[in-house]
Amino acid sequence: MELDNKKIIVTFLMHLGDLILTTPFLHALRKAAPHSHIVYLVDEKLQEIVAHNPNIDEVWTIDKKGKDNNLKALMATAGRISRGKFDVLINLHPNERCSFIDAWAKVPMKVGASHLLFRAFFQKYMKLNRKIHAADMYLDVLKRLGVEDLSNNGLEVYPGPEAEQAAQEFWRQAGLKPEEKLIGFNIGSAVVTKRWAPERFAKVADTLAKEGYRTVFFGGPMDKELVDEAVAFMQSKPIIATGKLSLGVLAAAMGRCALIITNDSGPMHVAISRKVPIVAMYGPSHTDLYGPYTKKASIVRAIPPCDGCKKRMKHQCDDMRCMKDLRPEQVLKAAHLWLFAKPIKKTFVV
Repeated sequence: MELDNKKIIVTFLMHLGDLILTTPFLHALRKAAPHSHIVYLVDEKLQEIVAHNPNIDEVWTIDKKGKDNNLKALMATAGRISRGKFDVLINLHPNERCSFIDAWAKVPMKVGASHLLFRAFFQKYMKLNRKIHAADMYLDVLKRLGVEDLSNNGLEVYPGPEAEQAAQEFWRQAGLKPEEKLIGFNIGSAVVTKRWAPERFAKVADTLAKEGYRTVFFGGPMDKELVDEAVAFMQSKPIIATGKLSLGVLAAAMGRCALIITNDSGPMHVAISRKVPIVAMYGPSHTDLYGPYTKKASIVRAIPPCDGCKKRMKHQCDDMRCMKDLRPEQVLKAAHLWLFAKPIKKTFVV
């Protein structure tokens, strides 16, 4: 399919990490369609993640869990797309909201994923290939549209100048000196079974603080209780950024870190997009499908390794051994590899 010199809208209303995993797709799409006008429809609360992405021309949003969480608003969005006179619509996920909007939007060529109820409205329906990494799954949509060059720069988030300035001001107020090495911690996750224990994060942070590193805890407002619990176990005093930074400022702030130690979560993908090395604790998730999309990562798993959940992403488990048996010593070993030796490719530490 010819994509250049077209007006294209891409629709995607999933979560933070999922959105960041579409950025290689956006990069490849722009290369395939350098003269096209590309619009990206995303969740309003995530717009900072793509607002400054050079591979798109406009960002459209809906407040999917707020004021736009009703049929009238979804129909209005479909109408807006229709009035936009797009040549091509590409949907990247078969969730109900996007599929409903796309079904009612008047666009000559609709391609990509769709919910079962709305597939008939697509000229070229595609079942996503869920046997490959999620980022490659989105790139595969372009491949099936005839795009041959899928090369990209990995995950990309561009914070923008205002966010960069806000991050610098945050570090100044926190008393961070230019010569100090900073290690970030992201201890939350929307999925409870992906969370490593706060007291273990505390032990790792204290050890690294004793070695001379400054430490900072990231996360959103929903992570504040977890961070408070971790800090209560600590002897050293970390910088607390939890709930204080917008997504754009978070991305800019993470770029200051020498290393980020994290659960499998949306902010993990933010860190990767800023080309910061990470140590990621993995329990029930499948790394081949949802692992760090970078070579600058060490994945730490329990000893002995657990196979993870057999029922995809449901995370049904009686004992959560995969996270409980993951020890601070393993994480510190992986952290030291990056801080001292810097491996050149993705490593697994068990």
